[in-house]
Amino acid sequence: MVQQTFKPYQNESDSFQLSEMTIENRLDMISLYGSIDLTFDKIGLQYAQELKRIIDQAVSVLEKSDLPDSVVLQAAETVINPFL
Repeated sequence: MVQQTFKPYQNESDSFQLSEMTIENRLDMISLYGSIDLTFDKIGLQYAQELKRIIDQAVSVLEKSDLPDSVVLQAAETVINPFL
């Protein structure tokens, strides 16, 4: 489950798993990838509520902010793997 302390757009380190979906926090975006099944049962309801909570938090931050028209995403930097 996603930690209750999730604060959208506040750091570059939060990463959580919700079923098979990954939620990554960044300063300029929140990335959601993978998959999640919202089954018609208590677990499906729990996942739906958690996903809604994350989206509601992000929407709240966005609505309160002076937003640019768009964000220019910087290309990821490739580094040498020190473990190889």
